[in-house]
Amino acid sequence: MKLVVTFSRKAGKKPIIAQVVRDTGILINVERAMIDSSEGEALIDIPDESCTLVKERLADLGASVRILEAGIFLDESECVDCGACITICPQEVFWFDDDWKLQMDESKCVLCGRCIEICPHRALSQKSES
Repeated sequence: MKLVVTFSRKAGKKPIIAQVVRDTGILINVERAMIDSSEGEALIDIPDESCTLVKERLADLGASVRILEAGIFLDESECVDCGACITICPQEVFWFDDDWKLQMDESKCVLCGRCIEICPHRALSQKSES
């Protein structure tokens, strides 16, 4: 399960993700992180069954946590199977099947947005969260 963790650096430079791993023993995969001097946001991947425990521990440490429910949407009526998204995607989300039709595995996506920016037909967009 993917979680978006947002935290403020005003309280100091605490290694909250490392603290959660140490406290819970649950391994956390950081898929994307943007951190500056005042705040940070990280996209993490954890086992589904550990979601509640990790969310609670991160909240105890002062982070805001939400389950990532949005992903990338492929509008097949706009897609011309050009493959631009394949070349730019760092996570290998996209590929061609045997009939040269674009396929995607949304579970690999880290929402970097590169595919959305490069798509010449605007066939890719980010789904809105519910």
